[in-house]
Amino acid sequence: MSGHSKWATIKHKKAATDARRGKIFTKIIREIMIAARGGADPNTNPRLRSAILAAKNENMPNDNIERAVLRGSGQMEGETLDEVTFEGYGPGGVGMLVQVVTSNRNRIVSEIRHLMGKHGGNMAENGAVGWMFHRKGDITIPKEAADEEKMMGIVLDAGAEDLKDDGSFWEVVTPPEAFEKVREALAAAGINPASAEVAWVPQNYIKLTGAQAQQMLKMVEALEEHDDVQHVYANFDIDEKEIQAAVAG
Repeated sequence: MSGHSKWATIKHKKAATDARRGKIFTKIIREIMIAARGGADPNTNPRLRSAILAAKNENMPNDNIERAVLRGSGQMEGETLDEVTFEGYGPGGVGMLVQVVTSNRNRIVSEIRHLMGKHGGNMAENGAVGWMFHRKGDITIPKEAADEEKMMGIVLDAGAEDLKDDGSFWEVVTPPEAFEKVREALAAAGINPASAEVAWVPQNYIKLTGAQAQQMLKMVEALEEHDDVQHVYANFDIDEKEIQAAVAG
């Protein structure tokens, strides 16, 4: 996962303030709106189904979800949004994909370039970094939820590709088409993931320590705090203790 999914999971546990919750709601609403362009029925639109589930996991009111679906599918007036993915490099040559949903494409380009440059990174041409990642279901589960034998039996039978031991977490990797079946199998077994999404998963990782690790985490945090940024994917591997220290700080 290593570093990035761990970073997201640890940070989410500590981010319980009302201000942070409002930002999470905004990002999920935008994801629902974009997803609803592919159809307003979650039964036939897997992306919308996942977005709605994410909203419910955050206890978003049903009225908010329904309005976002209506706006995204064109049944209710709303702002025009574009979905854009930027590619770039972080400290140590880490590859990065930054997924953005924005109403102002020109503004967001300069703002993302500024944030990356400020923290020792730079934007790259389209295609320079994308090949380092592949689309996979990525589910992280706290170790205390189940032992390895139980996890293997559940997820592999449901169609997962791999179960990885990543410190305090199990990481389950699935083909995109098996993601929901695996998540449902976990739910049926009473196991609640710390995070679950169809994501851009790195094919390999770059180990960072010390100053480079801290700089990388500061960059990711700055990007994720931007209102228009939906997801940041990066192929860094940073020790869990360093991530804990950065989140605490």
